[in-house]
Amino acid sequence: MAVKLNHGDEELAENHDINVTPFIDVILVLLIIFMVAAPLSTVDVQVDLPAASATPAPRPDKPLFLTIDQQLGLSLGNDKVPRETFAPALEALTKGDKETRIFLRADEEVAYGEIMTVMNMLRDAGYLKIALVGLEQSP
Repeated sequence: MAVKLNHGDEELAENHDINVTPFIDVILVLLIIFMVAAPLSTVDVQVDLPAASATPAPRPDKPLFLTIDQQLGLSLGNDKVPRETFAPALEALTKGDKETRIFLRADEEVAYGEIMTVMNMLRDAGYLKIALVGLEQSP
């Protein structure tokens, strides 16, 4: 920025340069704020999720239940099914309809990894419509 001192003329010439210093200061302050706030916005806390008390959905006429018991055995409906013959047994029960919704229920003691293994078995068999079944609680 230039200033003209007394050179005989009382009028100063206009300075056409933009002063960007305040703009840069504001941007730097915002950058620091976002650098501090960004790690705080991600949550990495382990929580125990509460049971849902949602309104129960209507049940189909003949639901197909896949149950994982405490000993990690599989049952289709009321019949126990070995894991080796799981896919053909499911295919026979659904008559080959891959759009059939499978209601998956598991004992409380079954580990989450085991439930995911069974869900992957369903996906490998071609069944993508899976509904998780739980106990309904009153509010």
